[in-house]
Amino acid sequence: MSLPLWSRLPVMVRAVLAGALATVAGTIPWAALVAVNLKFLPAIPWSVPVAAVYIWLLFRYLRGAGWPASTSQARRESCRANPVRDDLYGGAMVAGIVGLVALLLFQSVFTRMVHLPQQPVDDLRAIPGFTLVALIVMGSVVAGVIEEAGFRGYMQGPIERRHGSVVAILVTSAFFGLAHYSHRETTLALMPFYMGVGVIYGLMAYFTNSIWPSLVLHTMGDIMGAFQVLATGRAEWQAAPRSTPLIWESGTDATFWLTAFAFLIATTAAVAANRALARAGRRSVV
Repeated sequence: MSLPLWSRLPVMVRAVLAGALATVAGTIPWAALVAVNLKFLPAIPWSVPVAAVYIWLLFRYLRGAGWPASTSQARRESCRANPVRDDLYGGAMVAGIVGLVALLLFQSVFTRMVHLPQQPVDDLRAIPGFTLVALIVMGSVVAGVIEEAGFRGYMQGPIERRHGSVVAILVTSAFFGLAHYSHRETTLALMPFYMGVGVIYGLMAYFTNSIWPSLVLHTMGDIMGAFQVLATGRAEWQAAPRSTPLIWESGTDATFWLTAFAFLIATTAAVAANRALARAGRRSVV
């Protein structure tokens, strides 16, 4: 199967388009299923098994299964769902978790500097409890599997090989942030958070040459974040109640400086964890 026009496009353009298409192919059908489920038989989360089968088939296709056979190897390499050695996997999870802790501490500082949007929760609380829990878990799986395959696999991998890891992670993280503008609460003030998440997952994929560690962390992070919203009415990126005054209005205080100091400590730890992961990754290919 010859695609001369596609092959003439710059690598970065092809990677962005392929990653976006892979992501849309998974997230749009899931969103449609949820909308129909909440309209018809909302007490039964029937969309979950349907979505599970669809996402399983789509992920298999993205990994190289199915027609056409001529693109199988390219799809498998692009998806980047490569096996990861146990110690490298553990190191990636440590680096990712420490990175997320640092990012959340940054949000705690940032939320004292700018007003962040409110997370709407009334619509969620109107959904029957069992259905809501099932939709949260399945939605997190869809996001973890499809967004990692699309962004860290199909998009980041080709840009890495052509332009290097720094450009690849920054470009992919920017598009990852822009993709979250589909959430109605997202504003420009949330771009640092979503880009930060993208950088963390991008480093995990780069150092392990696999999306599996970031896929697992992404899924678990989304599950925990969704249940935090239900429990507290605040998303993880809010990090503090809206009533907390900005430092421009009240001045700095001990809490602000302690949080800023904790952020620096956590960032230092995250850098060290990623350096250790990089060393382990280099040893795995020697």
